[in-house]
Amino acid sequence: MAAITTQINGEVLVVGFTDSKILDSQRIEQVGKELQDAVPQAIHKKLLLNFRGVSFMSSAMITKLVMLNKGCKAKEVMLKFCEVSPNVHEVFKITKLNKLFDIQGGEDKAMASFDKKKWFG
Repeated sequence: MAAITTQINGEVLVVGFTDSKILDSQRIEQVGKELQDAVPQAIHKKLLLNFRGVSFMSSAMITKLVMLNKGCKAKEVMLKFCEVSPNVHEVFKITKLNKLFDIQGGEDKAMASFDKKKWFG
């Protein structure tokens, strides 16, 4: 069974997760591989991870997200997160990854944020 779902919404590739708890090491490896495989599918260079339904993830999964972020930067793909549960958001805050990741509220807000111009670009 796939660990993620993908769909194109306008110019954005939206990725969802099929598990509410991402804790098992084999499953984490599968999620990591599927996420890396999804990057080239973001043909408009916009990738949104929707964490709807994900209540827990292990530190190994967070490592996969950091690696995904690095891979997206290398391929000039904008990566954003949305619908992050309070539990997962707290982990991002503790690890200071909330400063690294672009975490938006709901999916609509995240979709709109792709079109906002940056200060210097």
